[in-house]
Amino acid sequence: MSNKARVAILRTTPETVLQDYERLFELGGGKAALAPNVTTMLKDNISWHFPMPAANTTPWQLEGTILALRTAGFNDLVCVQNQTVVTNAFKGEDLNRYVPIFQHYNVPAKYNFRSQDMTWVRYQPKAKMLALDHIYPEGIHIPDYFIGNNIVHLPTVKTHMYTTTTGAMKNAFGGLLSKYRHYTHTWIHETLVDLLAIQKEIHPGIFATMDGTTAGNGPGPRLMEPIVKNVILASADQVAIDAVAAKLMGFDPLSIKYIRLAHDHDLGVGDPREIEIVGDDISNESWGFQVGYSTHTFLAWLSWYGPTRVFQKILFRTPLVIFPTIIGEAEQDYVYWPLKFKAVAEHWRKTTTWGKLFQRYQAEGHLHNAETVMRNT
Repeated sequence: MSNKARVAILRTTPETVLQDYERLFELGGGKAALAPNVTTMLKDNISWHFPMPAANTTPWQLEGTILALRTAGFNDLVCVQNQTVVTNAFKGEDLNRYVPIFQHYNVPAKYNFRSQDMTWVRYQPKAKMLALDHIYPEGIHIPDYFIGNNIVHLPTVKTHMYTTTTGAMKNAFGGLLSKYRHYTHTWIHETLVDLLAIQKEIHPGIFATMDGTTAGNGPGPRLMEPIVKNVILASADQVAIDAVAAKLMGFDPLSIKYIRLAHDHDLGVGDPREIEIVGDDISNESWGFQVGYSTHTFLAWLSWYGPTRVFQKILFRTPLVIFPTIIGEAEQDYVYWPLKFKAVAEHWRKTTTWGKLFQRYQAEGHLHNAETVMRNT
């Protein structure tokens, strides 16, 4: 066994993707990374409740990970959902076709914003915080249900306007912070490092599977060009898997602040030279992705980083927050989706093999086996 961090990566096809996720889990050391005899939480990624390719956990990623966990003996599985001021969890898990998979495999869903499912409790981290204790001087609160359970993150390979790339580390953002976690955006890199430190304290096991069957290029994490790449990744090291994904997309991982900070604080390995790749050879891959700009990027910069950030507290921590919330929701759901990205998603569904596989999930609810589905596509 190498002392390096390990990231598994496989090239895959719609015909083999479920079997490939099971093999990926094994190659990435999933069984050893997770504690036996405790609940394992699946934390999917719903960046946009609409079925925008690359923005959200794919149904085959969810199904393949469930199958891999069950094969490895992890039978107590629960999916944990969150919402944001612009994303509806119920709409997202429905439109992205997770619900039939939950039903077929008897995986219940719990919601961190429902008091009957979990309670937000004050948590005092043992690790020194870089930002969260200053952002939340009244105390850091996390869902009590997360404490003592394994967690498996299911992000996708994509870019992000705030953090250049987003993946396993950013996936904790939704689960561990409340609906109003946008307070942290000015210090987003430090926040992700703090959240990883907290995860290492509260979870007996952490693992991630990352879907790059279609990757997202552009401002992200919703407004992107979906590009078919046919790769899937897995690792117990949340920093390493994000670093490998960043390198695939064409970025220098250590130039991305959250990866560098996590590496420097010994929370994982962000230097590709110290990461062992198992599975398929991707050493010559560099996709040349760019974050780019949009109107939303400019408005976000004004809110969190520009000279107008002095108005953050009055705009986002008072009843006035209703106005930027309404603007954000209207922009995402009533401008960007109907005027552009709905057509982008429809084109992907009609013209790519992964889009056609998604259509089969829409039609049949879940994938009984990949070969049967593809034969009918």
